[in-house]
Amino acid sequence: MDHFKGRIEACQSKLSTAGRALAVLSPGRNLQYLTGVEKTPSERPFMLLIPVAGEPAFVVPALEATQLHSDCWVDRVFTYDDTTDPFEVVGEALSELGVSLAEETIIAEDTMWHAHLRRWRAAYPSVSIELASTVFDPLRRTKDAAEIDALRTVAQATDSVVDEIRSLGSAVIGWSESELASEIEKRLASVGGDGVSFETIVGAGPNGAQPHYTHGEREIAPGEPVVLDFGTRMDGYPSDQTRTVVFDGEPSNEVRNVHEIVHNAQQAAIETVAPGVRAAAVDEAARSVIRDAGYGDAFIHRTGHGVGLAVHEPPYITADNDHELQVGEVFSVEPGIYLPDQFGVRIEDLLVVTEDGCERLNRSNRSLQ
Repeated sequence: MDHFKGRIEACQSKLSTAGRALAVLSPGRNLQYLTGVEKTPSERPFMLLIPVAGEPAFVVPALEATQLHSDCWVDRVFTYDDTTDPFEVVGEALSELGVSLAEETIIAEDTMWHAHLRRWRAAYPSVSIELASTVFDPLRRTKDAAEIDALRTVAQATDSVVDEIRSLGSAVIGWSESELASEIEKRLASVGGDGVSFETIVGAGPNGAQPHYTHGEREIAPGEPVVLDFGTRMDGYPSDQTRTVVFDGEPSNEVRNVHEIVHNAQQAAIETVAPGVRAAAVDEAARSVIRDAGYGDAFIHRTGHGVGLAVHEPPYITADNDHELQVGEVFSVEPGIYLPDQFGVRIEDLLVVTEDGCERLNRSNRSLQ
């Protein structure tokens, strides 16, 4: 409880500094970050109201109240039933919180359903509404020790699975991509993973040239590279790792060459990471290796993305991001080369910025065969 209260207080400090009267959170990673509550949005508004000072309060459907009380430390819970306008209850909650909204500015969850946001605008037409990310991105970008431990643990569990999958070798030949994806997911569950952190990618041969391909019925053949990108969750935190593997047979010289280029690009980027280094410099370190090798046009996405409760969050490792890296930030480094109708290669690890550089959270084999 103290852990979450500290985060609430940090949020309130940001609100005060920015001159914002209130934060309104709907189900999502920010709500989970502050309370531990994981919810799926629905047509019934489910909101956490955070004033600049004092205790926060929930406004939720009555049918959610009992579960919420058992799951969460927040004591103030206002409820409404299906015959009550939830925004009448919002007004009651704000009055008890001592919040008077006249021509104030508040922040609202970026992913709040538009229907609910429209209700806020109708109920408080003189209030300006800004995105919650303006407050929460800086709060969540730097991970505390408990978050880093959770990310390290789930990364190591995923490492064990990818090494197990590699060890199958020639047994995988003839399997469909979907069969291999199913095997990966079964093994993630066996090491204590909670589902998958995103849809498992098994891209064999030319399918690997599509960065966000998932998996299908193509059979895995000898000599062809297979892009494996997968993760799971533990204690709410995700893993995200990519390896490109030839399970049996001899890859072509071009496949070998491209894999080595991507490997070198990733290493160059990781060696660039340190506190105060611009995110753009990390991107350029990877991109320049690939560009100098003649494959610049085949690297078609950013070098990395932050990872926390969300699989994709700041900082983004892009060519135009001048953000200076800070100790405790966690992000992926995942350069790739994609040759349409031929094959793709991507290698991805998560790392955390440390005082003297970075710690690689993934330690599994990165070789091609």
